[in-house]
Amino acid sequence: MTTRVNSRQGRTVVLGGLNMDLIADLPRPAGPGETVEGTRFYTTPGGKGGNQAVAAGRLSAPGAVEFVGRVGNDSYGGEMAAYLRAANVGTNYLQTDVGAASGVAIIFIDATGQNYVNAIYGANARCDTMQVRDAATALTGASVLLAQQEIPLDTTFAVMKEAKAKGVTVILDPAPARVQLPDGFLQLADVLTPNQGEAEALTGITVNDAASARRAALEIKRMGVKGVIIKMAESGAYIEMDGMSRHFAPFKVPVVATVGAGDAFNGGLAAGIASGLSLEEAIWLAMATGAMSVTKPGAQESMPSRSEVDRLLRTQRPA
Repeated sequence: MTTRVNSRQGRTVVLGGLNMDLIADLPRPAGPGETVEGTRFYTTPGGKGGNQAVAAGRLSAPGAVEFVGRVGNDSYGGEMAAYLRAANVGTNYLQTDVGAASGVAIIFIDATGQNYVNAIYGANARCDTMQVRDAATALTGASVLLAQQEIPLDTTFAVMKEAKAKGVTVILDPAPARVQLPDGFLQLADVLTPNQGEAEALTGITVNDAASARRAALEIKRMGVKGVIIKMAESGAYIEMDGMSRHFAPFKVPVVATVGAGDAFNGGLAAGIASGLSLEEAIWLAMATGAMSVTKPGAQESMPSRSEVDRLLRTQRPA
């Protein structure tokens, strides 16, 4: 497979949210009126946009990833900005909002590694025309826009329109799932990357294997979306785009925590496409990035280096 989604090599612009994750390891989340004793509490930078930017940054050349978004004028905001820069992500277009707190996410991780996320978006929810202007500048000469649904959809919609006008490949992660989407919103995506739950929310089709993933992907394409990749966690991924209809089997790795695994996939996909890899090669890079992320705790902290991802690709990728 040698088809390329975008033949230009260049930068990735990430538009999205930054949250400070407040994480508790527990045997299981407490029920109503119940107390469950946990084993550990820690904080780590997160947010879907931030996670995906760090994943892409650690896989890319210096200066190849730029972040567009907002943080609050507080210690969390400064810490999250510093973390992005340390991960090779530019923050020239990360604005500080003096009228809001930074976003936070309260996350419980159970004994199986499954995560339960409760988010308060803070400054992320105030992204507006300032971010549209910043993104329009950042997108000049870029190859990929990577977006999600954490910040206001009108802002994301406007930025995706800017990307399309500039010939930039748009990767949209439709998470968190939203009940109401602007008309034409999903159709601006060159690649839509729902997980199983998000695919079901879009189509009404329960995705539990490759066959049901294919049905859901085809239904999403009938909505006018150019390409679909359904992330299936420990079951791999299903791709329906650019002439490819294929299930990619998962890598086998020890699972420590699944926080940010889907974001790692998206960051790897964007980095692969922006660097000029074929679609198949970019998907393998995304798969390996997601797999390596679950072998470590944390969100952005779990995003792997390029050497870690390349090692997994050498040792486990099917011939």
